[in-house]
Amino acid sequence: MALKVLKFFMQIILILLVVILLGGLIYMRSERFGASAEGERLLKMQQQSNYKDGVFENLEHTPPLAEGTTYSDMIRSFFFSKKERNIPSSPLPVVKTDLKALPSDSDLYVWFGHSSYLLQLDGKKILVDPVFSTYASPVRISAKAFPMQYKYTPEDIPEIDILVITHDHWDHLDYNTFMAIKGRVNHIVTSLGVAAHLEKWGYPSQQISELCWGESAQIGSFTFTATTSRHFSGRTFKRNTTLWSSFVVQSTTLKIFIGGDSGYGKHFKQIGEQYGPFDYAILENGQYNPMWKYIHMMPEEVILAAKDLNSQYTIPVHNSKFALAMHPWDEPMIRIANAAQQHNISLVTPRIGEIVPLKEYRPLPYWWEDVD
Repeated sequence: MALKVLKFFMQIILILLVVILLGGLIYMRSERFGASAEGERLLKMQQQSNYKDGVFENLEHTPPLAEGTTYSDMIRSFFFSKKERNIPSSPLPVVKTDLKALPSDSDLYVWFGHSSYLLQLDGKKILVDPVFSTYASPVRISAKAFPMQYKYTPEDIPEIDILVITHDHWDHLDYNTFMAIKGRVNHIVTSLGVAAHLEKWGYPSQQISELCWGESAQIGSFTFTATTSRHFSGRTFKRNTTLWSSFVVQSTTLKIFIGGDSGYGKHFKQIGEQYGPFDYAILENGQYNPMWKYIHMMPEEVILAAKDLNSQYTIPVHNSKFALAMHPWDEPMIRIANAAQQHNISLVTPRIGEIVPLKEYRPLPYWWEDVD
């Protein structure tokens, strides 16, 4: 009798596993996962020196995990290690700004948490990697947004002159956000291969500038140049079928480095020598771990990158919205603030939603010290 019961439960478990597997495969065919490159786009990708055997490569050797680390180590650490304060216990402070009433004659910056922010330059609005969904993942079981005093939504976003998508990871290219704002976006600048997703989602190909590293596009008064990053890409289990980039933005009066995601490497010095100096470098600072040190910078390395780039001011992003690593939620800001003081780097640390005039630098309070 006991053996029959055991067999019955094993059959139920097997059926459930099959249903979950089939459901997952069906879900991964939904349009939110994007599309693969083909035709002229694929041909251009195949002509790039860092595209081999169907995938892009970093210019420096960049293993996904550090030496001596296995995926089982990472999974065990992420799911079973004690995570202290990786989510704030009280809502983060947010300034509720009317983004549709910004003074058109001001160059400014507004951050929305993580890597989403708005630049206004030459009277034009440039939106970078907008993610306004509650989760930064394809399933609603992980990467939930932190509690905030006010949550910006796509409805808050004004008409956008240029949308910049650095790469196609879920915490930088959000399907729901894109679908909500695409009708208010006049032009898109992105990395080679990413436009296949955007076109599948109904955005006109003629309004996309899709760039490989070193390639530039002139859009109105702006020059956008795609530059190297040390990272990876992918919306499914297969990686690196699209390019990941940083971008140099030159307006009539300011030069800004949009860092995207990147581990530290020699490319920052090369970019600084070729395209610098910069007025502002907007660099990722968060979601790091020694286990994946080659694809995300430690806070102290962010300061080294800013020095390599020869940037007058540094703005840290990629923090304060999602827990994609095991560190305390405020550790990236604490560590980078200390490193900036040691190296005499001017750091710009606004609250989410706070307007930062780019022509009038002033030190800002360490807002994270008043949370928790």
